[in-house]
Amino acid sequence: MTVFDRLESEVQSYARSFPVTFETAEGAWLTDENGNRYLDFLAGAGSLNYGHNHPVLQEKLIDYIKSNGVTHGLDMHTKAKAAFLEALETKILKPRDMEYKVQFTGPTGTNAVEAALKLARRVKGRETVISFTNGFHGCTLGSLAITGNEHHRGAAGVSLDNAVAVPFDGYMGDGADTTEYLDRVLSDNSSGVALPAAVIVETLQGEGGLNAADFGWLKNLEAVCRKHDILLIVDDIQAGCGRTGTFFSFEPAGIKPDMITLSKSLSAYGLPLAVVLIKPEFDIWHPGEHNGTFRGNNHAFVTAAAALDHFWSDDKFAADVRDKAEFLGNRLEEIAQRYGDGKLYRKGRGLMQGICFESGEMASKVTKECFKHNLVIETSGPEDEVVKCLVPLIISKQDLAHGLDILEMATAKAMGKDVAPAKAAAE
Repeated sequence: MTVFDRLESEVQSYARSFPVTFETAEGAWLTDENGNRYLDFLAGAGSLNYGHNHPVLQEKLIDYIKSNGVTHGLDMHTKAKAAFLEALETKILKPRDMEYKVQFTGPTGTNAVEAALKLARRVKGRETVISFTNGFHGCTLGSLAITGNEHHRGAAGVSLDNAVAVPFDGYMGDGADTTEYLDRVLSDNSSGVALPAAVIVETLQGEGGLNAADFGWLKNLEAVCRKHDILLIVDDIQAGCGRTGTFFSFEPAGIKPDMITLSKSLSAYGLPLAVVLIKPEFDIWHPGEHNGTFRGNNHAFVTAAAALDHFWSDDKFAADVRDKAEFLGNRLEEIAQRYGDGKLYRKGRGLMQGICFESGEMASKVTKECFKHNLVIETSGPEDEVVKCLVPLIISKQDLAHGLDILEMATAKAMGKDVAPAKAAAE
């Protein structure tokens, strides 16, 4: 019996899918204690957009630690925090003509969501928040109330109130604009839905099954919010920080959220860090109303600032992400068509795409077979039916192609088919 078997809670999940002990990591690769290498198509559930131990970020962090830089600072001013804020302003906000205040919350995505919900309710003086089917926003109680997944909601043990779920884009089938339904409900004082303080949305639902909102739908959603005096919150925790080919996932839609939640890859190194970006007129907090002991993670500030300077000073990195996203999408489309008999299809956008299978059981067969061939890849969706490629954005085209070859082989096996001749020869 290992120490994990003896002591770790039954709540562990990823360890069950990947039952080895990892020891080192570099770029897009993990290495276990026996020296076996695994290609990482999970990337810390989107927390490692820049890969494991990127040398530029690592050097900055080591130098900072060696200089006895502040590690823990609550919300006090530090040089590291100033450098991060300046990089965020000059590399991200100003070039996009965005003006936001930055709230440092507890260092998890769900804490940023909790803060955004509290502030929205304070600003509007209303309790209800509108969320969407298949949305996922975290596992604390406020975030769970706006999360759709029954598995997570059922763990709360209490009623989850002050939230109403409405259909996400595509939920009612092609041709149905669900923002029209939302507008109708909010316009009818007999609909049974109280006027909400805010609407919270993921433009690309990661845990919900890679459901990508149409940009026109997002524009319409913003218009509904403006019409009814409702705040628009975009949860960009997993889809942000470059994952879709732009820093914010909503940029191509041209919308201007009132609040944006960021975490996961914001620190760029896998270190805990979360913020809420708030339009200045809505920053009505009183000092200390939403605080947390670890909202001053200065090591995360160092690596976050380094990443913004290194990757976002021009468009080269984002263009490379978009190029690899096109390659990924084309390969996934080929795999789905070649082996699916019309039953499989590609979902998502950017470097956040995958294949939807007929069932979670079938998708699980695929991911298990992938792991046998040293590819770490997971599932998402209401029934875990989507095999999700969440690769590090810095992955080489060669490694990306290698991982997709493994995925193709596993898909063919799960569907009871032979691998295409060209791929079989490559094996």
